[in-house]
Amino acid sequence: MTPGVGCGAAILRDRRLLLVKRLKAPEAGHWSLPGGKVDFGERLADAVKREVFEELGVEIALKRPLGLVEMIGLDGQHWVSPIYEAAIEAGEPVNREPEKHEGFLWADLDAPPAPLALAAREAIARLKA
Repeated sequence: MTPGVGCGAAILRDRRLLLVKRLKAPEAGHWSLPGGKVDFGERLADAVKREVFEELGVEIALKRPLGLVEMIGLDGQHWVSPIYEAAIEAGEPVNREPEKHEGFLWADLDAPPAPLALAAREAIARLKA
């Protein structure tokens, strides 16, 4: 098995972070950043914008990279995922992929829900640094 390349968006509004609750592995049942798999030949910035639009129906602007998340061995998978701080440019979130996500919420950076996925934990730490 080879590592996968994913991407995630830490979408902020008034010190609240938009999270989705995953239904599938890796980290099923955890609150995570919206995002997903990078397609072959796709630029990272384009992948993150596409994935967020597919999942939540919103257009985002990327503000800055927050670094890389390396998920190795969780649920038998290996993913490398850049994460970006982002803001909504157009639309309001709607769960457009109910087969992938139980729902979404705006979480206070100082009181996020549990359990949190690795990418969400790392994004929150970097946003607060």
